[in-house]
Amino acid sequence: MDTSPRYSFVLPVYNERDVLPLLFERLDALSGSLDGTVEFLMVDDGSNDGSRPMLQIKAQGDPRYRVVGLSRNFGHQVAITAGIDQSRGEAVIIMDADLQDPPEVALDLIRKWREGFAVVAAKRDSRAGEHGLKLATARLFYRVLASLTPVRIEHDVGDFRLMDRKVVEAFKRMREQDRFVRGMVSWLGFEQTTVPYSRAERAAGSTKYPLSKMLRLATNGIIGFSDIPLRVALWFGALVSVLAIVFGIYVVAGWIWSDSLVQGWASTVVILSFLGGVNLMMIGVAGLYIGRIYEQVKNRPLYLLDETDEDATR
Repeated sequence: MDTSPRYSFVLPVYNERDVLPLLFERLDALSGSLDGTVEFLMVDDGSNDGSRPMLQIKAQGDPRYRVVGLSRNFGHQVAITAGIDQSRGEAVIIMDADLQDPPEVALDLIRKWREGFAVVAAKRDSRAGEHGLKLATARLFYRVLASLTPVRIEHDVGDFRLMDRKVVEAFKRMREQDRFVRGMVSWLGFEQTTVPYSRAERAAGSTKYPLSKMLRLATNGIIGFSDIPLRVALWFGALVSVLAIVFGIYVVAGWIWSDSLVQGWASTVVILSFLGGVNLMMIGVAGLYIGRIYEQVKNRPLYLLDETDEDATR
């Protein structure tokens, strides 16, 4: 007898003791509005403020809650992955535990899923309580990423989303270490759409995503989905080489028709400029090969099937 729930909610938790009581209240209320059974996977990412005992007490008294306890703090993206790996539902909904992602928006995600979409992401049309610098840098990041990668990643979309079981199984095959979950899900393809929502302020506590972690996530997003930085090194090296040759011609001409050059300076400048450009170009070429090795060792599947003949005959 299949006892798998219809919906799995994955919520990474890191030092969220203050917000957990309100979170439980909102999730309990939400579960009564769902059209199927549900499990709440609370992924404790090495909390040290007493969050895990609170999660365990809730799970002991309510079978809908499951605790996935990590041995230490591995980071938000790995915590999401751990929860997805443990999920059993037909649809998996990822959301933050700080209530900036309102649980009630999951109903909108589910409605789109029932229309046939395999991935439904929540798109922020407003972000309460966040300062202007963070908003500006977030907008800049998404636009830079869009210009650097061929993978279409929606602007102003975080990890708050619903994924169909077939997408989850495909995602579980992607095991790279430096993870950028929203980009990885976009790379998978399938029918994807968004629903707008207003991102709320934190219900309690402080942010667990300081500037350093945001920069690391942005770096993972750019490096993991684009080889443009490697190509920039190649073309910059080629440009320097061309300029060195032009400058070399100018220096040689000056050496021939002018007596003002210091002896030995012309040959030194030409050789150093040319070799510097060649070195940069060779580093760029080597970088392209390293980039291909990097893509290979990530071991992503070559392709994914959305539908087969067997599916069509069911």
